[in-house]
Amino acid sequence: MSYQVFARKYRPKTFQDVLGQDHVIKTLRNAIEQDRLAHAYLFVGPRGTGKTSTARIMAKALNCSNGPSIDFDPEEDICVEISEGRSLDVLEIDGASNNGVDQVRELRENVRFAPARCRFKIIYIDEVHMLSNAAFNALLKTLEEPPEHVKFIFATTEPHKILPTIISRCQRFDLKPIETQTIADQLTFISENEGVNLDPIAAWAIAKGADGGMRDAQSMLDQLVAFCGEHITEENVLEIFGFTSRETVAKLADNILTKNTVNALEMLHQQADSGKDLGQLLEDIIGCMRALLVSKVDPSADNDGIPQALWDELQKSVETIHTDRLLNLVEIFAATDGQMKWATNKRLHMEIGVIKAIQSLNDARISDIITALGGVHNVSSSIRAESTADQAPVPTPAKIDTPKPQQEENAATSPEPATQEQPKPIPESTPPSVESEIEQKQEHPDPPKQTSAKKKNAITSGLDKFIEMAEPGSTEPLAPALNPEPEAKKAEPQPTEDKKAPDTSADDEFQKDPLIEQAMQTFQASRISE
Repeated sequence: MSYQVFARKYRPKTFQDVLGQDHVIKTLRNAIEQDRLAHAYLFVGPRGTGKTSTARIMAKALNCSNGPSIDFDPEEDICVEISEGRSLDVLEIDGASNNGVDQVRELRENVRFAPARCRFKIIYIDEVHMLSNAAFNALLKTLEEPPEHVKFIFATTEPHKILPTIISRCQRFDLKPIETQTIADQLTFISENEGVNLDPIAAWAIAKGADGGMRDAQSMLDQLVAFCGEHITEENVLEIFGFTSRETVAKLADNILTKNTVNALEMLHQQADSGKDLGQLLEDIIGCMRALLVSKVDPSADNDGIPQALWDELQKSVETIHTDRLLNLVEIFAATDGQMKWATNKRLHMEIGVIKAIQSLNDARISDIITALGGVHNVSSSIRAESTADQAPVPTPAKIDTPKPQQEENAATSPEPATQEQPKPIPESTPPSVESEIEQKQEHPDPPKQTSAKKKNAITSGLDKFIEMAEPGSTEPLAPALNPEPEAKKAEPQPTEDKKAPDTSADDEFQKDPLIEQAMQTFQASRISE
């Protein structure tokens, strides 16, 4: 018999051999025992997680001699034929090469015939998402109402490419990536059976690099046996596949957390010069930061395979770093990872990412400012109280009374009869004009306040002064500048026949008053014609 690779030799043969997919295996076993078999199944999951193996085991359980049964003999003739792909009643179809309408029509003609030897005719289509839309539509009716002797099993790594009408006609099972420790234990089991001495650290490194795929891990172990012989160490794994040791990842993460830029860049250059995969190194750094972030929230979380001594040192380095900063580090490295996937100079982007991560630990964040200014609201309240107690009330500015006509003014200010042609000078008792009031304030300014509250409310005081200066005078000169109105609104309606036009003689005498003329000259105002 020719040599078989580990991925084929140690392929699961029964439900008990499937590792890491207990939720799927338990459901299928219960369905067989309770005779609740569906006509179509869809297995979804990453590569190397057991989709094809589970489909073949399902076919064995349904077509074994005493089936359907979960306790079948994998060495039975029918089961061996199914495992080797020689059974006439179990058709394994590659969806990538048989994705047309013609192949689906041929399949529809084939499923009408009864099985030759087995109880059920099972159609297994791998990578079913590669079928065209026309092929999917041609399969809809047969998939929904197949003959009683037909069972469909589909497998895919990209379920979003399958039509919803196909998914709705199947029972979907999502296979998850296998845990690292489970893969490491299986690799140790295989090495013992093969007479190979595999270090536990090396088994963990292989399982970590497999990223949840059992088939990938078995293929890597097969390659290491061919390279190293009977003894495999962690150094061999790192040398063959370009992985980075957990000690190196931990030390690089510690240099980043302690803001040691020189050592961090030096370690990065050493890894790049030795031919290590910088993309894998960045993923390991992200995993380490993620483990530290989780440990800040849950101290009982695992250490992501990092040796305990190095993990304790990392815990000491991360004690003074808040959770939001660790989260920011993960975001920076995740953005760097996305840039490195499409960059030709991965080393440059990796260096920039490390420098950004270290500098982000020195940045002042909003939370730090809020913490530093935690008592400002109390200080602000005391300042307001002091300002309210010390600030004197603003005196109400004197308003200019409406001037009276010339005859009444002369009669009020002088006993002489108003028979002179020239107007008399304004007596001292006349209400002061706005200009005189401003000059008086300039000659006698208010004494400065002795409190600091008025300085802090300078803007408010300035606004009060502006209002104080704007109130004394007539509002007519300011109105056109502040609230310009269209010419159409300024025009007054024409007097009707019922109403008489107002007499403007008194208004003319009012405008000729010396006090009004002085105010108009001061503010450079003009009379608004009605």
